[in-house]
Amino acid sequence: MDLLANLATGFAVAGTPVNILYALIGCLLGTLIGVLPGIGPVATIAMLLPATYALPPVSALIMLAGIYYGAQYGGSTTAILVNLPGESSSVVTTLDGYQMARQGRAGPALAAAGLGSFFAGCVGTLLLAAFAAPLTELAFAFGPAEYCALMVVGLVGAVVLASGSLLKAIAMIILGLLLGLVGTDVNSGMARFTFGIPELTDGIGFVAVAMGVFGYGEIISNLAKSDLEREVFTAKVQGLFPTREDLKHMMPAVLRGTALGSVLGVLPGGGALLASFASYSLEKKIKLKDGEVALGQGNIRGVAAPESANNAGAQTSFIPLLTLGIPPNAVMALMVGAMTIHNIQPGPQVMTVNPELFWGLIVSMWIGNLMLIILNLPMIGIWIKLLTVPYHYLFPAIVLFCAIGVYTTNNSIFDIWLVALFGLAGYVFTKLGCEPAPLLLGFILGPMMEEYLKRALKLARGDWSVFITRPVSAALLALAVALLLLVLLPAIKSKREQAFVED
Repeated sequence: MDLLANLATGFAVAGTPVNILYALIGCLLGTLIGVLPGIGPVATIAMLLPATYALPPVSALIMLAGIYYGAQYGGSTTAILVNLPGESSSVVTTLDGYQMARQGRAGPALAAAGLGSFFAGCVGTLLLAAFAAPLTELAFAFGPAEYCALMVVGLVGAVVLASGSLLKAIAMIILGLLLGLVGTDVNSGMARFTFGIPELTDGIGFVAVAMGVFGYGEIISNLAKSDLEREVFTAKVQGLFPTREDLKHMMPAVLRGTALGSVLGVLPGGGALLASFASYSLEKKIKLKDGEVALGQGNIRGVAAPESANNAGAQTSFIPLLTLGIPPNAVMALMVGAMTIHNIQPGPQVMTVNPELFWGLIVSMWIGNLMLIILNLPMIGIWIKLLTVPYHYLFPAIVLFCAIGVYTTNNSIFDIWLVALFGLAGYVFTKLGCEPAPLLLGFILGPMMEEYLKRALKLARGDWSVFITRPVSAALLALAVALLLLVLLPAIKSKREQAFVED
């Protein structure tokens, strides 16, 4: 009964015309920014933070939250249409979403992403309302050793993601880890692998790598072909919404993605990102039904599962922020800043001292998710129109938007050259038959894993046995070893390679 009373309080706060307006503004901005490659929710919230100074605390947080999960929605649009992940958690969506677009099924792919995100967002919000305190205990059980082990599981999972040769997959992960090491070492303050280039002292940005290997790499690859060979959106558009068969395949995937995202979103260190990769790895393990194409070749499950996972993770990432005052990612760190500006101390006391804000924010998430599905489903037809634009007009526009996006991140011309360099690398990877997704996962998880590894060893006074003496860490490392052995087994390896052979 307490939960119902609290939700009633939340609806009374979030349901006011002013707060509904700010939720709508946040969702609109988030979706539009998510569609633009390179300008993620972190940059947007950082830019718009001063604009919220004059707003009431609840309205300010509702608008900023709307931008966050709106961007999670919008990032899938360019990932599906033009192979450009607008957000790091949309990287996996490119694997099947873009293939569906090339087969004339961009409509069902966008609808699957939207419906999956809506369902996962609603479930994530309900979990946040019902289990905020108990789920926080889960985050308490994780120390630096456990987080480091979790990153190892994530990297081993990336091997499952890659098609073809296992050796190539491992090589791509190692390359990603090495790229992640470029920059200044947090502990010593020494520059690493910068080759005397001042612009590299802050490291290589995710935006430059993602845009280069996915966006520019795909463009160069297509321009290298003749007009007749170019396989870009040659298929006729087949409907705007999923068929009954599509819904039958995607619904279990949505449920699995939602469950994974809800749990992993609670964990600091990119829970939504890990959730999208983990859910895709899980889908790869599930046996294909009759008439179902392999994942990586345009399977709707490959869109629905990761999109559900990252949206559920986006919602539950508010749990450690609101209950412990611990920001699990960069966006939540900005939310802490917004709360501090409005004289609100994030932590366990928010629920008791300021229940209107706590429950108003939670209910606004459900309202925001409803707004996003109402906004996005009618726009599918508009986005599909992009595919009718001739490629010789479309690719200069993509290059221009990418250049604008990457320049606005750091206001640096160097970043534009960096994208071009990674574009050439992406083209080489395509020619060599290497998947770029494991490289990106290694690049993102590498620096985080290094930080947790150093922290764990400092706390253990250099004793490496800390990773196997702590039960959760030992269990995660055992899972990583089991996954690796499973993938390396000859029977599994041959079946895995057959799954990626095109008919």
